[in-house]
Amino acid sequence: MGSIVTGEAVVLELRPASFAARALGLLLDVTVNVVLLVLILLGLSAAGQELDEAAARALTLVSVVFCFVIVPIAVETLSRGLSLGKLAAGLRVVRDDGGAIRFRHALIRGLTGFLEIYLTLGGLAIAVALFNDRSRRLGDIMAGTYALRSRVPVEGAVPVYVPPQLRAWAAAADIGRIPDAAARQATQFIRHSGRMSPLSRAGMAASIATELAGHVAPPPPPGTSPDDYLAAVIAERRTRELARLQQARRRNSAVGERLGRLPFGS
Repeated sequence: MGSIVTGEAVVLELRPASFAARALGLLLDVTVNVVLLVLILLGLSAAGQELDEAAARALTLVSVVFCFVIVPIAVETLSRGLSLGKLAAGLRVVRDDGGAIRFRHALIRGLTGFLEIYLTLGGLAIAVALFNDRSRRLGDIMAGTYALRSRVPVEGAVPVYVPPQLRAWAAAADIGRIPDAAARQATQFIRHSGRMSPLSRAGMAASIATELAGHVAPPPPPGTSPDDYLAAVIAERRTRELARLQQARRRNSAVGERLGRLPFGS
């Protein structure tokens, strides 16, 4: 999984497309372009039976360039990185910084793609994609782009509750100093702990609990297990964050109502 850092110093996790997904999307796009070329050639042969050999060759060349170069460039430019094959495979082409591609990116990809996909029957694209971590073909490397997964399964909320024996302690504990990164790590552990082996779960729970203990005071009651400790801390932190957000929303609503009455109200 790749990551980028925005101008606000927020880390975004992006999932590059796998080689198989890229191959499927590319195969569908090639199929569509070949079918389009066949239809155009059939239409030309039906409409221009009186053309000489030179004119027929010229029209054939123009049709090939139109279907294999111009159409892919136009489609990716107008759709900002999409195509029929990519839509079917759940992919989108983006810049290396995660932004939408523009005409120059699509132009480089389209011109290079004609060489590595059609002239080499996909051999060059496959050879390059197999030897980089994002399955990028030569056109992606030259244009500074890559394909990411646009359809990612949404994970449900983590059901975390404060254990009954720790409710009094959690309500009085100081947990406001927990870093966001540590809280996310604990939340991810709780989300996936059910799929871990008992030994790995116990070791990771103890490690994360030890890290959080440096930001929480006072210590939990003696005999508290790491799993209960993590559940209590994360659940209480979530409850306090929700209460703080609701209070800020009420305060903003009250200010908005006051501003809406001015200068006409009293």
